[in-house]
Amino acid sequence: MSDNHPRPKSPALLLAAVVLGSCMAFIDGTVVNVALPAIQKEFHASLSAMQWVVNSYTLMLGAFILIGGSLGDHLGRKKIFLAGVILFSGASLLCGIAPTETILIVARIIQGLGGAMLIPGSLAIITAAFDEKSRGQAIGVWASGSAISTAIGPLLGGWLVDHVSWRAAFFINIPIGVLTIFLSIAGVPESKDPHASGTPPLHRGGGPASPRAGEGVHPMDWLSACLIALGLGGISYALIQAPEGGWTKPDILIALALGVAFLIAFVVRQFRAKEPMTPPELFKSKTFAGVNAMTLLLYGALAGSLFFLPFDLIQVRGYSAAAAGASFLPFTVLMGGFSRWAGGLVAKFGSKLPLIVGPAIVAVGFILLAFAAKQGSYWTTVFPGIFVMGAGMTITVAPLTATVMGSIPQEKSGVGSGVNNAISRIAGLLATAALGLVMVGAYTRSLERTQPDLAKNANQLLAAPYPTNATDQDKAQLRTKRIAAFEDGFRIVMLLAAALAATSAGIAALTVEGKD
Repeated sequence: MSDNHPRPKSPALLLAAVVLGSCMAFIDGTVVNVALPAIQKEFHASLSAMQWVVNSYTLMLGAFILIGGSLGDHLGRKKIFLAGVILFSGASLLCGIAPTETILIVARIIQGLGGAMLIPGSLAIITAAFDEKSRGQAIGVWASGSAISTAIGPLLGGWLVDHVSWRAAFFINIPIGVLTIFLSIAGVPESKDPHASGTPPLHRGGGPASPRAGEGVHPMDWLSACLIALGLGGISYALIQAPEGGWTKPDILIALALGVAFLIAFVVRQFRAKEPMTPPELFKSKTFAGVNAMTLLLYGALAGSLFFLPFDLIQVRGYSAAAAGASFLPFTVLMGGFSRWAGGLVAKFGSKLPLIVGPAIVAVGFILLAFAAKQGSYWTTVFPGIFVMGAGMTITVAPLTATVMGSIPQEKSGVGSGVNNAISRIAGLLATAALGLVMVGAYTRSLERTQPDLAKNANQLLAAPYPTNATDQDKAQLRTKRIAAFEDGFRIVMLLAAALAATSAGIAALTVEGKD
């Protein structure tokens, strides 16, 4: 290897460092949703505050993840990876000690920036340190670690919420971060690429493809990253705050107008920049454009629905946080255990059929959750929907990744996969905001029909305080009405998620080429 790509003295030590760093980010991503009901209860916070706890992280990660990879190529991959781990760990400490939801949201913004450096940095380090013969196996170890951490995240987070505090779900990142720093200093050689300034290919779900040197590179387009962050942030602010302030409130109108303006400026920038962050020519491929539209709808449906599911499990069904976390296990087990099998479907049937069937099955899973009985065991109520969703996503992810990579020229595979990865995160951001608007609207309308005086605190959903003079009997009656209102909203959210998933299947039918 060249001086820019030195071979590690201890490959095992290097892998331990980058896998631990990535696991920290992946665990955090799955822990937070399970902790949301406990966070809301402690701070007496509104739904919009809880949406920002999730979306502030997603916004920074989605907008700056390509920049994070480019920084590593310019300044040193080890250096940027370590900076990301330190930033993420420090932000986790701030999350854990946050005295208000506002400080928690600020800390999550910082976490997102740290994640944008360490997640692509971990793959870039592997790419630089291993030759083509051993790289695939090394990336397989990284992907396995990511899958395991994603699976145990909800369980670990739920146990910590139940037995310690929701704050411990953030504190757990600190020892992992410290260990990652020591391992990185000891076992990760520095590398950079003075002739390239982009990120290696990065995928979700089934793990990354094996990157090649100089593949998929693009410069650090800070202006594009800031424009899309401001645009998405403005639109998200309007969608999230509208249930509280109404669409005619000046700050909401200004945020919406600025958000649209910044997104238009981002699109214009992509057409005029010499090396745009999102090259418009990629979307000349009908298949690439279609698969990314699929990604936007399907991953939006998934993220938006999974934001509300813990509230249903914990606040309506009475699950503990640990039980709520464990309820997702069928999904992660299917994804982890059968992804390789699903990848074989592409060779046998081509990508089109799995990309139609998979999202359609996911839609059925959402419908099962929408109409799941509120009484009964987990196995007869929640499990069928979770299992069917997991089966559908397992069928979908590997063919989707293969289609993204196969629909564009090989020299553009890195930036193409990066764009698809960013779109999946942006999808979650927008869907969480939009479906929150739907949830609060449906919840409010339901309460206005049965208990108008409760509607004024509708933005807090089931965590809203009871009137000070309410008796235990009054509280029981009010809770019954609130639960009924929540169920109305939850059902609509799940049916909308099903519609998004079904639409993504329709897009696949229209845009993805069939097997010859």
